[in-house]
Amino acid sequence: MNSNLNATPVSELSIRIFADGADKPSMLKLYRNPVIKGFTTNPTLMRKAGVRDYEAFAMEILEAIPDRPVSFEVLADDFQDMERQARKIAGWGSNVYVKIPVALTNGQSSAGLVRCLAGAGIKVNVTALLTLDQVREISGALAGGPPACVSVFAGRVADTGVDPLPMMVEALEILKNHPNQQLIWASPRELLNVFQADAIGCHIITVTNDVLQKLPLVGKDLLQYSLETVKMFRDAAVQSRFEL
Repeated sequence: MNSNLNATPVSELSIRIFADGADKPSMLKLYRNPVIKGFTTNPTLMRKAGVRDYEAFAMEILEAIPDRPVSFEVLADDFQDMERQARKIAGWGSNVYVKIPVALTNGQSSAGLVRCLAGAGIKVNVTALLTLDQVREISGALAGGPPACVSVFAGRVADTGVDPLPMMVEALEILKNHPNQQLIWASPRELLNVFQADAIGCHIITVTNDVLQKLPLVGKDLLQYSLETVKMFRDAAVQSRFEL
């Protein structure tokens, strides 16, 4: 029996892989990888990476990565200031997408702001969607506008014990009549999600560095992987000097 399931090489998948992170050295390393088609960031990732000056960081990234989409998120929690920040961020580069949370922290929908920005020709990436009602509302707000992304956090849906695949399939149906809109499978938990997203025709998947580091495992011989796992456990036992 063949111990290799012959997974499709990542370079042959239709889905576009975007690196999700804010560590500049890692981003620049990934930029050299032709498999990575774009980049996304958010304030949580920036804080984790130790970013101190948001705009200075963005300028450095865009100088180094001028030809692939990069998303930067607004910071405000009121629509007036969010719009001001969105217009400023959009001016940073032609490859910039402005990330807009699907709602304010009080739950008020951002659809009106999204419609306004799309009407002004600003490319947006609407983030943190977890329901199909949100997808319908945001897709309607983006209709007829410039290129835009609808980011559904499939990984967080899965965290609740719900299979996100049916939701993502339906989300694609909602977006299919709007060629300016692309669906992002956000917050994947494992490399398998890349292949699941590709199989349903999802446009983009955002992947953090810890998951991207597993790319060399694609197509790995499973019998060999089994033996490597056995040796890992044996080495740990020897090094720990366990006795029975």
